[in-house]
Amino acid sequence: MRDFENCSEAVLIRRARRGDVQAFGVLYGRIYKELYRFALYTMRHKQDAEDVVSETVVAAYEGIDRLKKEESFRSWIFTILANQCKKRFLRKGETEELSDELIAEEPDHASDHDVREALMLLGEEDRLIVAWSVLGGYSSEEIGKILEMNPATVRSRKSRALEQMHRILEN
Repeated sequence: MRDFENCSEAVLIRRARRGDVQAFGVLYGRIYKELYRFALYTMRHKQDAEDVVSETVVAAYEGIDRLKKEESFRSWIFTILANQCKKRFLRKGETEELSDELIAEEPDHASDHDVREALMLLGEEDRLIVAWSVLGGYSSEEIGKILEMNPATVRSRKSRALEQMHRILEN
């Protein structure tokens, strides 16, 4: 894999499309923490997060030839992750909340305990929208594509979710 460490994402994608497992492994290595962090905040359980990330990676590897634009790789793989999360929710329903011990293992942008609690009180889709926007840095248009939602609806839901979090934090 050392041969690929300095390669651009586009080169790695082209190689992965040709079946190069090592190139795909480097792509995965570059995005793993973001995928896991997002899955952890979405699924709220360490094992479920690990499972959906694993399922995402397998699906992405098997479907890399369907990636239309190389520059859309991150959005594409996060779409797969969102779909895996949705499938898991449909199969299991809501999962149990993270224990304080597990949360302490995952330092991130929402390290303040109160903010994390407020985020966890949101509904599934609102939590996805806020997580992708705030933690992932995705635009309303990108989130809308992932969730198959109008970007204006995403902005409205994000605004209401953030207001709800603000009210929770004030109490």
